[in-house]
Amino acid sequence: MGATKRLPPSSSEEWLHLAVRYLARWDRTVAQVQQFLLSKGASATQVKQTVSRLSDLRYLDDEAFAGRWIESRMARQPMGRERLSAELQARGIGEAVAEKAVRTALSKVDDETLAKQALKSWQRKGRRVTVLQAVRLLRQWGFEEETIERTIRARFGHEGLES
Repeated sequence: MGATKRLPPSSSEEWLHLAVRYLARWDRTVAQVQQFLLSKGASATQVKQTVSRLSDLRYLDDEAFAGRWIESRMARQPMGRERLSAELQARGIGEAVAEKAVRTALSKVDDETLAKQALKSWQRKGRRVTVLQAVRLLRQWGFEEETIERTIRARFGHEGLES
C-alpha cells in the first residue's frame, strides 16, 4: 500500500494554516516562509497573501526574528558584527534589517570586548589558543583586522603580533 500524495491547499485559509504549522516548529524569516510555501505548490499570489496575513497577525516579523536570533547566537558563541549580519542575510533577512538588528543588539558592547568574549568562549571548552589560532578564529568569527590586532596585543602582548 503506497502513500497517498497530498494535494496542495486550495483556499487562503488552508495556506495560512499550513504556514502557521510551519512557523510553530521554529522561528522563521519571511524568506523562509515564502520558500516553504512555494515548495508546497503555492502560487506567487498565494504566497504574498499568506505572508501578508501572517505579518498582520504578528506571526512573522523579520526585525523581531533578527533580534531574537542574535541574542541566541551570541549566547552560544560571541562573534563579530560582520559575521552576525552575514548569517542573518543567509537566513533571508535583508541587509538593512540585518545591519540594524546587529547595531541595536550590540549597541552597548564594543568590538574588542566581543572579541575577548569569543576567545574566552573558545578557551572555556578546554582549548588552548596560540596567537595564530586566535587570529584565524577572530577572522572566521567576523571581526575586523583592527579589532583583531588590538585584541591580540591585549591578550598576548607585543610579541603576539610578531609571531
